[in-house]
Amino acid sequence: MATTPRITICDATLRDGSHAYSHQITLEQVHAYAAAAEAAGYDFLEVGHGNGLGASSLQVGESLVPESEMLRAAKQDLRNTRLSVHVIPGFATIKREIVNAVEAGVDLFRIGCHCTEADITQRHISYVRSVGREVWGVLMMSHMASADVLLEEAKKMQSYGAQGIVLMDSAGACFPKDVTAKIGLLSEGLDVPVGFHAHHNLGLSIANSLAALESGARIIDGTAKGFGAGAGNAPLELLAAVMQQQGYNTALNFYKALDAADLAAKLFAGSLPDSNGITIVSGLAGVFSGFSKPVQRASKQMGVDPRDVFFELGKRKIVGGQEDLIIEVAADLAQRNPLKPPAPSPTL
Repeated sequence: MATTPRITICDATLRDGSHAYSHQITLEQVHAYAAAAEAAGYDFLEVGHGNGLGASSLQVGESLVPESEMLRAAKQDLRNTRLSVHVIPGFATIKREIVNAVEAGVDLFRIGCHCTEADITQRHISYVRSVGREVWGVLMMSHMASADVLLEEAKKMQSYGAQGIVLMDSAGACFPKDVTAKIGLLSEGLDVPVGFHAHHNLGLSIANSLAALESGARIIDGTAKGFGAGAGNAPLELLAAVMQQQGYNTALNFYKALDAADLAAKLFAGSLPDSNGITIVSGLAGVFSGFSKPVQRASKQMGVDPRDVFFELGKRKIVGGQEDLIIEVAADLAQRNPLKPPAPSPTL
């Protein structure tokens, strides 16, 4: 398949993996992994807080290292691999976070929003284009909208100046047939490359990524050892193996991709994601994978089953950025069907 279009591979290990590591990634880990990603030939390395630029806070978790330091550290180790950041308007401002990221040498800005709210990305996308950096639009929680709606929202991003569009299966709720329909329609209806970002809640991250590629995706996300929110992402080492076997045109060094995964296993030992009852229910409920830890904390405090909390969050269609509602949902469930008395509040 030497004549097939080149596939762009984005490594989100140092961004999505931040969720799994409680946003405590160190500069030493950034340097070590960035060098490995460079050697593996990944096109982009995404770095920062799990929720993107400017998201470090008490509400969603404070980063150990300021994002500007993380970005500059990664940039030092990258030559061919380009530096990427995730940006959600509301967390990140143009004048502060994006300007600072440009100064730190970020090459690609991936501007994300809930899958039906592309309007909020216009100023951020337009600004990044105006300063000469690459910018993509990212539609998160894409399982919550039909293919037709996603195409409409993606066209808005394209009109704002987005040079690529990525669908995120943020809850790991999609099945291959869903991915085929949605990626296929966007690939036919847009003038820019389309990508896919998988999560592994239902064990389908590789199958879904392959379905995306077979349906016209030219951008694929993954993380080393699946290091990411909830049950994690599509493991890059498995993606590398499958893509090599299927003859996809990439810049990957397969052995170095395997080495990068082995390094991640050492760097983040004890925090690598796995499949469990919570992550499976999160996928079935269609709730953002990054809610796993706050849901478990709130459930323990209120004495309720965290699986019930996830299903209730799904019924209410709660999305990323609404973390403050988790404790409210847990408290409501405790009143209806408590398992045990809530934990006493700490005395101030």
